[in-house]
Amino acid sequence: MNELPFYLAAFAVVIGVLIIVHEMGHYLAARWCGVKVLRFSVGFGRILWRREFGRDRTEWVLSVFPLGGYVKMLDEREGEVATAEVHRTFNRQGVGKRSIIVAAGPLANFALAILIYWAIFMYGSEELLPVLGTPPEGTPAAMASIRNGEQVTRVDGQPAATWNDLRWILLQKAADQDSVDLEVTNERNEIAVRRLHLGVVGEQGWEGDALEKLGIRFYRPDMPPVIGKVVAGSPGAQAGLHVGDRVLAVDGEIVATWMAFVAKVRDAAGRSLRLDLERSNANATVDVVPEAISEHGRRVGKIGVAVAETPESKREVRTFLRYGFFEAGYRALLETWDKSAFSLVMMGKMLTGEVSWKNLSGPVTIADYAGQSARLGLDYYLKFMALVSISLGVLNLLPIPVLDGGHLLYHMIEVVRRRPLSERFMEIGQQIGMSILFALMAFAFFNDLTRLFNG
Repeated sequence: MNELPFYLAAFAVVIGVLIIVHEMGHYLAARWCGVKVLRFSVGFGRILWRREFGRDRTEWVLSVFPLGGYVKMLDEREGEVATAEVHRTFNRQGVGKRSIIVAAGPLANFALAILIYWAIFMYGSEELLPVLGTPPEGTPAAMASIRNGEQVTRVDGQPAATWNDLRWILLQKAADQDSVDLEVTNERNEIAVRRLHLGVVGEQGWEGDALEKLGIRFYRPDMPPVIGKVVAGSPGAQAGLHVGDRVLAVDGEIVATWMAFVAKVRDAAGRSLRLDLERSNANATVDVVPEAISEHGRRVGKIGVAVAETPESKREVRTFLRYGFFEAGYRALLETWDKSAFSLVMMGKMLTGEVSWKNLSGPVTIADYAGQSARLGLDYYLKFMALVSISLGVLNLLPIPVLDGGHLLYHMIEVVRRRPLSERFMEIGQQIGMSILFALMAFAFFNDLTRLFNG
């Protein structure tokens, strides 16, 4: 509960920025096309704050329901218009200008994503290398004979320089391929090709971590369970653990690696464990009670000890990436395009039933991810903002009445018919669009509640 204000603040900043950018796109396009703007609103419903600025005395408004916004333009269909201002109404503009004004909102969201990625690529960021860990038994990665410490260099010939590259490429490939070839190298620079089958992602659904379903895990060195550090005052120190102790078994179960020992400790929060040790060529036994702490909403145990360093533990698994101005710009465009296309592909698969509608996320899930990314650092938070901005741009371009894409569809029909659609036709379209939109919002919110109560 202590994290709630932080998560809400992170969510509010993301949503606020994206709404303002989207509506500012409409506003600036309208001004450029000579249309008078009456109101710029962040949010819907009852007005909480209002000011008038500019030559046209445009109202700048903050309303009570914050998940959206609108730009109200002068329009003869919505009230009387003075004869001197008729030429500045939205409805009197040609279909080209009206389309520019409508499309400017989603385009502003894409532009924001490009600028964020551009800045991040130019500034540089530390990334994990695509070094693979030991896969769980029975997973596609295990059946592909992937070994701990192998580093992916290419996926079906496509370079994968970072862990995020690997994740993104595999997600894209899993959408339309049954398998991929991973080109990997080991610590002796030996090259091998691993055939990874991707069908399990489609079979088990896209909800959750697709890489975990494939058995793709990040590298963990196979270090022996030897204690290299004991924190003063910790449960481990109070139990009498010493630097150099080798853990042989936990509650009678043999542990061969440090990670196996850590797993036992994490699962025993607040419960006594008996550790069989090898100490100075002799055997010893101690009882320790792991301290229960909260980690990402989960109760885990810790005893305040660290592993002894080995050559494997010193392996470099991070890299710092930075690009020049033009290279960063090109990569930003490519990143935005790829993620936009992938969003459309996934939406199409939802409509055809290939992807579960459980993957649809609402404000609760977005707020959760906003808080998590903010805790990881500014670059992660900005990347999350860019991703949501892309999703907002794609969503608004869908040909659903009440969305920008629906208005653009009307304009396309108008071009073909060479005359505007009737007021009655557009009213019916608006009602249908509102029904679809509310149904999607209700379903997304239901998914949020399901995830929340299911942990």
